[in-house]
Amino acid sequence: MGARNAKQERREHYQHQRQIPTRWRDNDVYHHINNVIYYEFFDTVINGYLMDAGGLDYRAGDSVGFAVETHCQFLQPVRFPEVVDACLRVGHLGESSVRYEIAIFKAGEESAAAVGYFVHVFVDRQTHQPVRIAGRLRRAVRALQMPER
Repeated sequence: MGARNAKQERREHYQHQRQIPTRWRDNDVYHHINNVIYYEFFDTVINGYLMDAGGLDYRAGDSVGFAVETHCQFLQPVRFPEVVDACLRVGHLGESSVRYEIAIFKAGEESAAAVGYFVHVFVDRQTHQPVRIAGRLRRAVRALQMPER
């Protein structure tokens, strides 16, 4: 997550946000959102943004993003029926790969409940060989890059 301490992450550090309601089934036996659900939050904010802003066609597009690395650090519990704000930025944009940085906030709170990252490598749908991120998709991803600090 760069030079920042995870506990210092704030909403204003991110360019994009998507509200996601939790579901009853997301709670685990400890009465908080199960850890695997956070990865669903990550997938939802990333792919929702890529489809809306970047024109990603996951059904029939020439390229697809493969998740090659993920990480999540949990800072405070979230429970059903809370709504979370999944906040997104790009930490690194390469020729065929993107490192997204995500923070999950409880609605109305400024301290993150979880922070993490997710790396996509874009590949040709048929050959699974890396391809250059180009056009509308590249512009959308570039728009999420943080200015140098």
